Formats: sequence, structure tokens, C-alpha cells
Amino acid sequence: MLPDRRLLTGLVGLLATAAKVHAQACKSDLLIDDFSKWTAGTNNVDWPNGDDGSMNQIAASSGEVVFVPNPTGSYFYESFQCVAAQTQGYGGIRFTIQGPAGGSVAFELQTSSDCNTSGYNSSYTILTGLTGQRQTITVPLIGFDNNPNYDAVVGLVWSEFSNTNVRWSIGNIAFMCGGASIPPVSSTSVAPPPTTTTNTRRTTIVTTTPTPTSSVCANLLIDDWESQSRLTFLNYNAMAQSASDDGTMSSIVVSSRRVMLTPKNRESYFYSSFGCLNAQNKYGGISMRIRAARGTTFDVTMAYFDKCGSSTIKTVTQTSAQLKWTFDGTEKLYWFPFSVYSGLDITKLDLIYFSNFNAAVILGPMSFYCGSTATEYIAPAAVSSAAPPRQTVATPASNAKAMVIDTFANKDTNSLGEWHGGDDGMTVTFGNNMITIRTNDSDLGWNTQLANKCADMRGYASAYLHIAYSGSNKFSVAMQQHNAACDDQIKPYPETWDSLEAARYASASDIYMPINHFNINLTRAIGFNLRGFYSTDPTYITKIEIVDKVPSGWTMPNKLPSGKLVFSCTRPNSFAFAIDDGDPKYSQRVMEMVKQAGIPVTFFTVGLPLLDASNNLSKVYKEMAIRGHQIALHSYTHPKMEGLPDTASIDWEYNNDIGAVKQVFGGMTSNYFRPPFGTEGARMRQQLAVALKTPNPYIVGWSIDVEDWIWAESDTPEKQLDAFKRDLKKGGNLVVMHYLYESTIKLIPEFIKLAKATGKTMMRVDQCMEDPNAPPL
Repeated sequence: MLPDRRLLTGLVGLLATAAKVHAQACKSDLLIDDFSKWTAGTNNVDWPNGDDGSMNQIAASSGEVVFVPNPTGSYFYESFQCVAAQTQGYGGIRFTIQGPAGGSVAFELQTSSDCNTSGYNSSYTILTGLTGQRQTITVPLIGFDNNPNYDAVVGLVWSEFSNTNVRWSIGNIAFMCGGASIPPVSSTSVAPPPTTTTNTRRTTIVTTTPTPTSSVCANLLIDDWESQSRLTFLNYNAMAQSASDDGTMSSIVVSSRRVMLTPKNRESYFYSSFGCLNAQNKYGGISMRIRAARGTTFDVTMAYFDKCGSSTIKTVTQTSAQLKWTFDGTEKLYWFPFSVYSGLDITKLDLIYFSNFNAAVILGPMSFYCGSTATEYIAPAAVSSAAPPRQTVATPASNAKAMVIDTFANKDTNSLGEWHGGDDGMTVTFGNNMITIRTNDSDLGWNTQLANKCADMRGYASAYLHIAYSGSNKFSVAMQQHNAACDDQIKPYPETWDSLEAARYASASDIYMPINHFNINLTRAIGFNLRGFYSTDPTYITKIEIVDKVPSGWTMPNKLPSGKLVFSCTRPNSFAFAIDDGDPKYSQRVMEMVKQAGIPVTFFTVGLPLLDASNNLSKVYKEMAIRGHQIALHSYTHPKMEGLPDTASIDWEYNNDIGAVKQVFGGMTSNYFRPPFGTEGARMRQQLAVALKTPNPYIVGWSIDVEDWIWAESDTPEKQLDAFKRDLKKGGNLVVMHYLYESTIKLIPEFIKLAKATGKTMMRVDQCMEDPNAPPL
């Protein structure tokens, strides 16, 4: 399953014995259960169904089962003889569901390695956005996690109900013959490809619109789906040209160099631009890998300019049937020569445009192929930056007294009587002295405190943090440090923390971390925070404690450099505006406002837009640098860095961002990085130190948030000013803001006026951090 739509859960599941079936192409839907046989204890195919007593209440009538889940552990399953869904032409699972408005539920697909093998593997997706009314859901048999065998489906399970002790229903469960259809719309017309006269952002990168000149040819990559944020946050393809669905799709999910397009209806579309590409005498057509269910259809349109630089485009469309593309649920290479598009001017190619989908589709790398023989683009293997060699360190016993911090016996307090709890949006389930944590947001965490003020942990410096767990260890463990006043009403709170990578310190059941591996002031400890989850697999934790020794034979890794996480200026009487990238159309205005105010600032820049010659951003930033402002790093495509699936993906962001800054600023680099969305974790900190070749890069947060992301486009944009005043009053001196919105831009002079009124000196971030390499004040 693609990462941001999956949810792994620990379920007491059904063990269905798989039986071999004779696979024939389907002619109609395969009904699994309309609950007409509920009293007999079976479904319509005479196999068991039920909840194994896990529900608070359950009954069936009128084509559906109605139930009330308990707070923990409730599920409902359907079993059946092994279905070779892919071979037989079933494209999805269809059922009705009714749950609370805005609710969600995990849907599990159980599959075997083949239909002669007993046992099963589980794959999951999460269904969100329920309407509160009875609705029909179709789940396509593509895109599940764990690479299930769609030719050996043996069971279905619904679990992890977002709301418990309320009424739910599921009904009319069936395998759907053909593609997982997309609902129709009132009009059958399909929106035309976007032109420069629409609101769609159209970019032209001078360096990536080549005219073929070389006799040596290789596939020209259009998109390898390397980055979710490049595609859906910045709306660029691999050519650094615009690519988007303009919000028409239900979802666009990138994973493993594939993109899954799930349409809302027949009017959904997706396009990827080329600039104004001359393919004549070099490229013969376009190839891509596609995976779609049997019966899937869509249209493929090619657009071209009447002349480069013009706003007028012309289009030619072929249906997938006209291209002779048929699908069977497996991934295959598909292609078309330009010659099948009658009248297409291949000397001024504009974009490729997919539309009129009747089902979800997964696309692999897409490229122009050379000559008349279709070939595919082969993506190079991902390579991580060289990490320091793994070393082990001694684990001497400590004289510290053991301390049990949390056994999860109480939902509100830990074993020390102090607060514990998860961030809003994190799913945490209590049960039997254990918590289960699952989240699809790497920005969320679980906290357990040592004290409500400051805890002096110097006596435990030689001891070890122990976490007894099972399940996923793909997260970070942070030890937090309070501010000097030990007052949570003063900014910043926490003042900082250090994060260690759980997987480096873990066995299958235990995590041991030396307290002295956390680089914080131990006289001002707050507690521990489990954060930076980069898998939606569940984590089960039964105990958090501090112990005086580790088990005999335990191998302890060395501490890796993790930089300095800062939220406020350290120089006395200093104040810094740290401004993140926004809309390039505002960049010149921001520069003039800063100039008029006579203050130096720091700009954290995203690398890919910096390379976009059409937006003037690089020119403005170069002028800012000449004027003495600091230019710092903010990733290449603006993802949640710690949420990326592996270190290769993290390195890709860093290396490309560093490279973009060097390219634009004549070899310059920076040791200052602001994580997009403020999302921090051990892996992104460790890899930053590797990428910048320094043990102590700065990871820059903030202690004043104008909250433009909340208020700028609301009915009360003046609340941005209220947020600034609030944090300023609490002692904040390091700002985060974006020049994304007109309302924010208009408030910049007022923000500066308020900051100056404190009597503090305005300066760059590196100057306010007392960095010896910063320019003098």
C-alpha cells in the first residue's frame, strides 16, 4: 500500500484455509455477503463471517450488519474460498458502509502466496471521510501495502474504527467484476488540458527544454515519481515543469517511484508538462509502466504549441482502447509512437494529459523513448550518503537507582504521577498495561514527563533508558530540555531536545539508550517524547523506565552527530526574522519591505523553485545575499523530512537542496536548515550532519509563529498579528513566517515595528546564534 494511505494494525484475524480455484474470467460481480444467511453463521458463499465476540453489540438485517464497536479490539471479518481476483478480472471490493461523519476505518485484505497454501498475509488501507450516511465504497485491488497477491484473496477485515460506542453498518459486500469504477458526474464532458489562460501555474525551465542535437540518445525522463512533495506540494515533474491534477483527483500518492491516481469522477485529470520540447529526429514516442485493473480505461491527450512562448495550444486525443492498451492488474510497459496522434507537431510539445478515468491507475516512470523502438527509462538505484561506520561503545553499569517512568496503567498519568499523552491526531490505544501507537503523521508524538517543571537527571547520566516494545521501531526517541526559567509559559518550551533513532538501539523486543547519548542540559529535563514515526505499522509499548545496566551481551551503537536544534536566539538582546519561501510573486515586495526597515533577515529557501528560471526567485535571492541577508536551506521539495521512508530519500532532499544553492549562489552553502513543517527526528538530523560534513549543523525552529498557515486566508487574517504579539509577550525572539499570502505581506511592517519596540537588535539567525562564522554585527 502506498505510504500515506496505509494503516497496519495488530488484529486477532481470521485464518482462512485457502483452496485452489479454477480461474475463469468474471461475467458479473461476486457477492460475498448480503447477510441473508447471518442466522446460519455464514455469508453468501457459505464461509464463516463475524466479529468473534469483539463488538459491544452486533446484529444483521436488510442487507447489512449493524454493530457498535468496543473502545479497543473490535473487528468484523468475511472469509471465502481463495479468489484469483486478478486472473478472474475482479478490479475491486465494493460494499456499503455507514459510520460517523468524518470517521475512518482500517480495511484489511488477506491474501495467500497462492491458492494451494494455507495461512495469509495482511495488507491494509485506511478509509476516511465517511459522510454519516449509508454510502457505497469501492476499494480498487491495486495500491495495497506489502505487495499482496491479488490472485489469492482469502479474507476481508474491517477494524480500527475511529469512533466507538456508536452505531456502524457494513453491507452488500462483493468482488466487482472489471475495473473499480469511478462515479459519473452530471456532465459527460471532460475538462480540456490546461492552458496559460487558466490559473494553473505553468513554468519554463531554460535548462530543461532541450532541442535534440546529439546523435547519442537516451530516454528523456518526464517523471520518475521520486518525490511526493515535488509532485503534489510544488507541482513539478522530473523535468522541473509543471505537473498537477488541479485538485480534480480524489488522491495522488507517490511511493517506490510509482504514482497512484485515484479519480473522484470522470472529470478528474492529471497532466505533466514538457515546456516547449522539440522531439523531432530524436524521440519517437512516450513509454511508461502502468498497472490497472481489468476493464480500466482512460484517455491520453498530447498538447502542442502553435509556437514556443505562445499561450495557444492544440490537442490530439487517443483513448486507451485506441492505443490498444488493455490491463489485467499487473504492471507492464506501455507506449505510443507520436505517429498515432494525427497532426501532432512534435517540434513544440507542451504536455501529456490523462483524463476520463473509469478506475484508479498506477503509473511508473514515464519518458520519451529514442527512435522507433520503444524502451523504458530505468531509474538508477537510490544511493545514501556515506554514513559514519557503525561502532559500538562500552555499557558499564551505573550507580543510578532504577526508575519506572510508565507502565500505562492510567490514561492520564504515568507511573511517576506526571502527565503523559499523545499529540492531537495520533491514534493511541490503552489496554492491559500497554499502549498501541499508530500514526501516518511524522510530526506527531507521545510524551511522558519526568516532572511538571525541571527534573535534575544528572544522577542518571550513566544510566540507560529502556523501552519494552513490539511491532515497529521506525521512530525517534527524544529527551526534552526545559527553558532556563523552568516555566512552560515562557517561550520556547521545550527549549530544545535531542533525538535518537530507535531502530539503531533496538532488538525485536527492547530498546536501550544511554542517557548520555542525549545532548541536553540534564539539570533541566522535562521528559521523553516518542516522535518522528515514519511507518504506519503499529508500535506496542509496555514499559518505559531508566535502568542501571543493559542485558549481558547487549551491543550498544555509538552516538551519531545530530546537530543543534534551536528555537530561540542565544545572543542577549537579539531578535531574528527567519522567513521561509512563499509565492515568488511576493519576493520582490518582501525584499523592499526589509530594505525599508533597515534590518538583516534570514531566508530559508526550497531548492527546486530556486532553479525555476521563470519565477525570478533566484535573481531576488541573489540580490538579498548581496545586501547581507542570510540564505539558508529548507529542503529541495518541502516534504516532512523525518516522514520519508528511508535515508536515501532524505539524502536526495539534502543533496539536491545543497546543490541548488551552490548552483545559484556560486558555490555557497549553509550549515543552517529549517525542516519543512518543523518536522524533526533522529534520521533527518543524522543525515543532515552527513550531507553538510559537520557534526553540528543548526536545525532551526521558532519561538514566534505568526500562524499564517491558519489565519492568512481566513475571515480573520488579523489574528496573525495577535499570534505574533502573543509569542512576543512570552519571550519569543525567532520568527517563522511565509510570504505566501497577501494578508501576511501587508502585516510585515507591523511585525517589524513590534519587534523593534522590544529594544532588541534585529539580526540574521547565524548572528543571533553567536556563530563565530557569521558576519560581524
